[in-house]
Amino acid sequence: ITFKQTILKNNNETALFWAEKVVVMSGADARDVYWQAQCLFRSQQYHRAAVLIKNKGLDKSQPLCQWLAGLCLLEARKYEDALLILSKDDTNRTASVTVTSFTMPPIDEHCILEGFTPRTLQSALLLLKGQVYEKLENRAYAAEYFRSALKHDVYCYEAFQLLKQHHMLTSVEEKELLSSLPFKDQCYENDLLPEVYEILLNKYQNIPQMSKTPALPHPRLSESLDVEVAHAEKLYYVCAFRECLSHTQNILKKDPYHPNCLSIHLGCLMELKKTNQLFYLAHELVDLMPEKAVSWFAVGSYYVLIGKHDTARRYLAKANSLDQLFGPAWLVYGHSFAKEKEHDQAMAAYFSASKLMKGCHLPLLCIGIECGLTNDIRLAERFLKQAQHLAPCDPFLIMELGVVAFENKDYLLAETHLQTALSHVHSYNEFIVPEKWEPLLNNLGHTCRKLGKLEDALRYHQQALMLSPQNPSTISCIGLVLALQNKPEEAVEMFHKALSLQRDHIFSTHMLQRALEHLINSLPPFEEDDTFPSTFHAEVILTKSKPNSEPPFKIYEDPNRSSSNKTDFVYLSI
Repeated sequence: ITFKQTILKNNNETALFWAEKVVVMSGADARDVYWQAQCLFRSQQYHRAAVLIKNKGLDKSQPLCQWLAGLCLLEARKYEDALLILSKDDTNRTASVTVTSFTMPPIDEHCILEGFTPRTLQSALLLLKGQVYEKLENRAYAAEYFRSALKHDVYCYEAFQLLKQHHMLTSVEEKELLSSLPFKDQCYENDLLPEVYEILLNKYQNIPQMSKTPALPHPRLSESLDVEVAHAEKLYYVCAFRECLSHTQNILKKDPYHPNCLSIHLGCLMELKKTNQLFYLAHELVDLMPEKAVSWFAVGSYYVLIGKHDTARRYLAKANSLDQLFGPAWLVYGHSFAKEKEHDQAMAAYFSASKLMKGCHLPLLCIGIECGLTNDIRLAERFLKQAQHLAPCDPFLIMELGVVAFENKDYLLAETHLQTALSHVHSYNEFIVPEKWEPLLNNLGHTCRKLGKLEDALRYHQQALMLSPQNPSTISCIGLVLALQNKPEEAVEMFHKALSLQRDHIFSTHMLQRALEHLINSLPPFEEDDTFPSTFHAEVILTKSKPNSEPPFKIYEDPNRSSSNKTDFVYLSI
């Protein structure tokens, strides 16, 4: 039995014992030293493995040993040392030096390969260098090295997954990357790889048939969990949370701890306010995987959902300490401040998330919402348009653009944005959570009222009331439109109903008083009462509500606006 066979059996100590004897007897042959270092690596003795390779000088002469030494130092969290090992020249030895070429030198014929080919070994070196740069927080260089690794070896799924999982590319850049990969040179004629990659990307694409998995190059691929997760991700990004949750539940029945599915599942539980399910899942994850950021992220998400924001931030900070690249934790961290109207701190957290999630629109959307809440409309519009460039079909985002247009008193543009958002909602309405769109309908009602379309305004407010029957703000909006239609009796009834649900509703109290005055003055005097002449007719008091007395044109009257609760990040693949 050779020591290589013992490695396959995971008998690491036995393999290491015999590997050391082979190295001694062979006079430190490069191939034998490599396998001894592999045994040390598998035993998690990373420093010993790196020192062994460096002492033999193989990190400079053998690319395979250079790769293994760099991998050991990466696992040991010696990132600068790993970068030095992987950089043979002096132009690329620190994270701050400008890199002119994201390539690796060719592999000589005399170099050992041990299962690699020259091309795949170059790809492995590029991938490793990208991982080191990402740990050094140089994500621009990391993304370039991952792209280069994928171009050297299109089967290097790890590079593909890191680009996708960490949101390093925009949707346009993803398409450019797919079109630039040399599939024809490296794949067989009927290879499934190009189509599989295309299915796994394009999370922002418009999906006409939400209930069906997209066409696959092989029928059995529909059973692939990765394909199912990709479909669930697309459902999440078009706000089809119930359908998405159904998909993630099916996936987790087959693989209860699928890493790419867990974060999407957690996001759906937050959106649908499934506090009990979130509580049990969070505790299960902490018990089984306390070293994973997603476990503490789940706990923090639960506490945000029940309103204990200080406690939530402690757990989210722990998630960030375990994985500094975990963007969803920063998003929910920002939500915890946004719910307390701490706009500056919320935006700081969202900016941190945006740095980690270049290809995700959620941080920019949240920043735009916070800017709008602080009345910086111009800056809000700027961030929302940046987010729209990434996700042009997100109805929440389009609705926020309508809010900005309304604040700018461009009511026609506001109506256009809001109608566009509503059309997207109607295309997915079989699976959308109804309550999520009550603000959209109310905002359309406000806009139509400003444009003098009172019948349309009343219709939209009534539709919003059907989604949320106990909302006093919606009821008061209906009362306002009825008052403007010169229907004071019906308006008074609506304002009374709103106040029965919320006694201190200021707008309803003010408008009820004005509507009653209008109603009283519009009635003819009592025939037997000669206090007022029979010819007395009061001037119509309520012709138009004052700007400062209107209900605020916001997603909600409290800071917990629907768009800012999107966890996607908060979905995110982990």
